[in-house]
Amino acid sequence: MAVSPDTPHLPYPAEIDSYGNGGFRFANMSHRGSLLCLPDGIWAWPYTTMAELDAAALAPVIARQGEIDFFLLGGGRDPVIMPSALRAMLSEHRINADAMTTGAAIRTYNIMLGERRRVAAALIAVA
Repeated sequence: MAVSPDTPHLPYPAEIDSYGNGGFRFANMSHRGSLLCLPDGIWAWPYTTMAELDAAALAPVIARQGEIDFFLLGGGRDPVIMPSALRAMLSEHRINADAMTTGAAIRTYNIMLGERRRVAAALIAVA
């Protein structure tokens, strides 16, 4: 059964336990595909490459602008640079952002979540 894009996989934030093979493990669950980790839950995210990202991809992040101070973008296996238009859009909404490999984004997200910081992450799945 497919998960509705209006329903989170998990209705609260949680650390990401592992990643690879095209998916992630978190909170005793697994998910194939990319994830969007927000203050109100962990959601399926349909993007697979940095080239696909646009304002619509980050609309759920912007919609939660008062709940997020820092946004992490995990762009896959290779080091990435956040497109300047997306960085500017996030900055306009007072959300600091950084792009890095998916592994680095997961490690940073887990640390910041453990520190109870207001963090969100978009994580592109890696094989």
